[in-house]
Amino acid sequence: MRRIRLVVAYDGTNYSGWQMQKNATTIESELVGALHNLLGEEVPLIGASRTDAGVHAMGNIAVFDTDSKIPEDKFAIALNHYLPEDIRVRYSDEVTSDYHPRYEKTVKTYEYTVLNCEIALPAWRLYSYHVYRPLNIESMKAAAELLEGEHDFSAFCSAGSQVKSKVRTVYEISIQETPLSFCTGHVLRFRVRGNGFLYNMVRIIVGTLLEIGMGRRTVESVQEALATGERQQAGPTAPPQGLMLAEIRHCDCEKNIEKDNDF
Repeated sequence: MRRIRLVVAYDGTNYSGWQMQKNATTIESELVGALHNLLGEEVPLIGASRTDAGVHAMGNIAVFDTDSKIPEDKFAIALNHYLPEDIRVRYSDEVTSDYHPRYEKTVKTYEYTVLNCEIALPAWRLYSYHVYRPLNIESMKAAAELLEGEHDFSAFCSAGSQVKSKVRTVYEISIQETPLSFCTGHVLRFRVRGNGFLYNMVRIIVGTLLEIGMGRRTVESVQEALATGERQQAGPTAPPQGLMLAEIRHCDCEKNIEKDNDF
């Protein structure tokens, strides 16, 4: 039996998230269907990140086991033949039988896009969150620095999470501001890198930073949220369409992770 790894990109607009659900179309269900068409059997799939409805990805990871003799690098091309155009397997290879995408030591990178201008732009509606109010970027960056490092992120986790520990390490929260060339305004791209994330954690971090940028809460409120662990001390959950799982990178030592300056 061989274990095959897939690196998957998708537009999450038309899907009810990653995870298989009854009476709903998901990224996992489409991939499992493609595997069935290719291999002629039901093949369980294990995903690294169970992204929510409307969330996009450039590099989610999944694995499956098979006795097929198809060359490891050809699974990507073969599966794409059976997948809708908004899902693509970017890469495939063979990994060891004990490889598990959710338990490997990795660094996950999420990016969140905000369109900051007076009037929303229709072409951006599925891939960004429109904020019309002016934002204090420096205050947002100061608050972001307070969230870096190892913390209990209970205040930045939606209800319903079943994990025992809510301690996570955030290596980097960067905010890039790019002027729009065709109208007055900016595109903000938040990059959040860490060893793992809680349910809706990145979207809550972005929602909190945006409220700070709008002057609705202070930079210091981030410290209060971390200290109390109370959900109401953090900001709202930003909408899903601005979020993308950019990369899952394997690492040998989390302590040596440096900020990625090549935003």
